[in-house]
Amino acid sequence: MTVIDILTRVDAICQKYDKYDVDKLNGANVAGDDPFARLYASVDADINQCVEKAETAKQEKNRAAVVALNAEIRRTKAKLLEEDLPKLQRLAVKKVKGLTKEEIATRSDLVAALPDRIQSIPDGSSSATKKNGTWGGASGSRTGGAIQFDSTADGNFDDEYFKGTEESNQFRQEYEMRRIKQDEGLSVIGEGLETLKNMASDMNEELDRQVPLMDEMDDKVDRANADLKNTNVRLKETVLQLRSSRNFCIDIILLCVILGIAAYLYNVLKK
Repeated sequence: MTVIDILTRVDAICQKYDKYDVDKLNGANVAGDDPFARLYASVDADINQCVEKAETAKQEKNRAAVVALNAEIRRTKAKLLEEDLPKLQRLAVKKVKGLTKEEIATRSDLVAALPDRIQSIPDGSSSATKKNGTWGGASGSRTGGAIQFDSTADGNFDDEYFKGTEESNQFRQEYEMRRIKQDEGLSVIGEGLETLKNMASDMNEELDRQVPLMDEMDDKVDRANADLKNTNVRLKETVLQLRSSRNFCIDIILLCVILGIAAYLYNVLKK
């Protein structure tokens, strides 16, 4: 086989798998109408995130942070294996208009390679330490056309896969204790808010009962003000009348005195 034949074959293979290049699909945004390509791109992105989290967990010195990262990786792996991978397997064999049999077979090959990639991600559990960090290992090999990975015959994961380490159990206990304390604090706050609610309701009812009394008092005050104004007007008129009669009496008395003095002086001068 010449170099030209090799290059031609490599180019044909690249063109065959080019449509499933996640970076090109995301850059060109051509996966909008293809459910398989869209889901495959999402799964590939999740796998890359898990790999980055695993690398971060290796460099992390805080044990609690490492446990949290490993727990997130295990949840993501379980989701990919239990939910996304079966969907991809169904979409891979589904006939799509415009796809040849070779392209459908290529999709099946891509899906078949995903379990090894997912299982090879270290997650801090005992099952992850058995992996050699590469995909295409013995556990991910295909025997008789079936995909073999750490699961039981019925497709469910065994207890060892979900078995937590001592660090994860300690972290979970601490998390549960803090959650219980938070629940207790929230319960106390809830009781206080319920008490305030009852007090506000009682105050509202009391105000509703006091409103008619206040309205009645306002009416009485208005009537008292009107009566007081009328009384002041009548009192003023009475005072004016008393003052005019008193002045008349004083004028008469003064007139009598003046007449008496004049008569006395007249008598004295006459003698």
